[in-house]
Amino acid sequence: MAEEHKKSFIKMTFDLETKSQGQGCFKGYASLFDEVDSQNDRVVRGAFQKTLQAAVKAGQMPKMLWQHNEKELIGLWTTIREDAKGLYVEGKLLTDVAKAKEAQALIQEKALDGLSIGYIVKKALRGKEKGAVRLLTEVDLLEISLVTFPANAGARISV
Repeated sequence: MAEEHKKSFIKMTFDLETKSQGQGCFKGYASLFDEVDSQNDRVVRGAFQKTLQAAVKAGQMPKMLWQHNEKELIGLWTTIREDAKGLYVEGKLLTDVAKAKEAQALIQEKALDGLSIGYIVKKALRGKEKGAVRLLTEVDLLEISLVTFPANAGARISV
């Protein structure tokens, strides 16, 4: 990947519920605020505000991908917003796409249980001590992926 297109990933999971069986719609949290993940990052409330405002203005929501693979677009995000808990999302799998149909089956059987955000860090703070947590204060959200192995091991999908 070219250096100018290099992305950072923070994997955070959420409680996911299907809105309607067979329709591929779901909701949940793609990122939880103030939780340190296995990448030693912590996202703060407000970190997504600028990128979400720009997305609304441009009419371009971040992409829904499978396992951060930019060649595997599997659905659409219909709602993305910050609330007190984290980055709340609602999406729809496009089940005419083979991988999306597979994802839906995995979610329904509780085999797939995570989301991960793909972003570019715009502003972050880190303490000087070794192993200090990186505090993400502003990120440019590019995509949100359905993933097998989320960094936040304590949060899981519920169907």
